[in-house]
Amino acid sequence: MSADSPAAPPTTRRHKLYRARWAIWGGALGIGVAIGALVALSHKHSSPSADDSAVSTWPAGARPAPAFTLTDEHGKSFSLAALHGRSAIVTFIDPLCRDFCPREASILTEAAAKLGAKAPAIVSVSVDPWADTPTNFKADAAHWKLGPTWRWGTGTYAELARVWKPYDVGVEVTNKTIAGVKVRYITHTGAAYLIDANGDERALFLYPFTTDQVVSAAQALDAS
Repeated sequence: MSADSPAAPPTTRRHKLYRARWAIWGGALGIGVAIGALVALSHKHSSPSADDSAVSTWPAGARPAPAFTLTDEHGKSFSLAALHGRSAIVTFIDPLCRDFCPREASILTEAAAKLGAKAPAIVSVSVDPWADTPTNFKADAAHWKLGPTWRWGTGTYAELARVWKPYDVGVEVTNKTIAGVKVRYITHTGAAYLIDANGDERALFLYPFTTDQVVSAAQALDAS
């Protein structure tokens, strides 16, 4: 079976969000690893606190955002390069998530509303290609109250994996059978990158983060 054609989706699924824990030491991001390396993921059952969030920033030109081309929720192909000239936020979300992903989506939408006309475009790269359906996207738009700048990035598993990797986003898919019922577990890093109009990564937010943190970082781009 090819990477482009993963196993058929199970009849039931469960979702777990693994939160990356990052440290900023002297401007370097990581825990015992170099900047940009994927760090260990840890799952917490307790409600996350904004005090646990990590935000890292970089100067213009230091970190070009990895390029990608995906398909949006309307079936139209688009590229990150097409957004050059406007700031953007690239995040990674499961359309079927019902725990932390909806909150992250709300935070980004609230930030965009506060920024108004200067709000970045939001590109949500799916971490669950089996869930990328018009029905799910429509339900998310309504229940998560997604703003007009929101756009999904979809593709085959292999196409999405080629985006996850350079952004250091870990996605693990585990299929199990419990009491005769097939269950899929999706675990992933909760990360959002702020990218400037020139296509450079300028800030990284790791869930949990706040609306004010996103707004502040985006406003700093305008002031620079």
